[in-house]
Amino acid sequence: MHRRQFIGLVGGSTAAVLAGCVGDSETGGDAAILDETLTLTTTTSTYDTGLLGEVNGAFTDRFGAEVDAVAQGTGAALETARRGDSDVVMVHARGLEDEFMREGYGVNRRDLMFNDFVVVGPDDDPAGIDGMNEVTDAFAAIADAEAIFVSRGDNSGTHNKELNIWEAAGIEPSGEWYREAGSGMGEVLNQADLEEGAHTLADRGTFISQRSELESLAIRVQGPIEGGPELLANPYGVIAVNPAVHDNVNYDLAMAYIGFITSRDGQELIREYTVEGEQLFFPEAVAEIPNFQQYVPEDWKPET
Repeated sequence: MHRRQFIGLVGGSTAAVLAGCVGDSETGGDAAILDETLTLTTTTSTYDTGLLGEVNGAFTDRFGAEVDAVAQGTGAALETARRGDSDVVMVHARGLEDEFMREGYGVNRRDLMFNDFVVVGPDDDPAGIDGMNEVTDAFAAIADAEAIFVSRGDNSGTHNKELNIWEAAGIEPSGEWYREAGSGMGEVLNQADLEEGAHTLADRGTFISQRSELESLAIRVQGPIEGGPELLANPYGVIAVNPAVHDNVNYDLAMAYIGFITSRDGQELIREYTVEGEQLFFPEAVAEIPNFQQYVPEDWKPET
């Protein structure tokens, strides 16, 4: 009963905040939130691609509030939020997001955007995976050939996806060929590029944004954006930290940020952001048919 009363109270507060803060660009009805700072923990991919600076700059320009963005792997970003050191999280590992919400640390999750993962590798293709249709077959070929694979190894969204693929392929990777970097996506791509015959799993956006600086890596297995397997889909979500758990968080500002980034204007920023003429992320928040499951863990069912 207490939980329902709380949700009703913050729901009314949020509506008031969003009504006053998320203005319509066509009417110029914006309201400033002065002298406040939002702490956002997010994935390295949103930072490495440059998208984060674009979106956060637009939010600051419109409302006057600064965004202190901390780029971490998804696991680390959610852990920072668990400690109450973040107001809002933007991540891409639905399983970890659901766990975060089930534990009560997050509220008002929204689908935000998506891209996909790709398997990249060198020109000589030592594992013979170029053009494979199934990523599990590609991972099996890499393991059979003991071709070097550089793993994020950092409990990030990309690392969790990689582990899911190994599991689906029925393989537990180990040995000298399997190297855990414990680093962000940009650093892992650079490391794989320097290693002779190395492969890695990357989100398409980060790979495209750094492709011009890489000498030997190219996409060997495509994700669903280019007709590849759905297993390589990469959806992103944005979640406010629950003020009932951490009363120090700036919940109203977090909801203003979520309101902006999932609005028509925010989604258009995401849609229009390109590198070398290629779209890196695809907006997903605005839909003609509302998807209730975006707000709660995917396996959530109401109590009967």
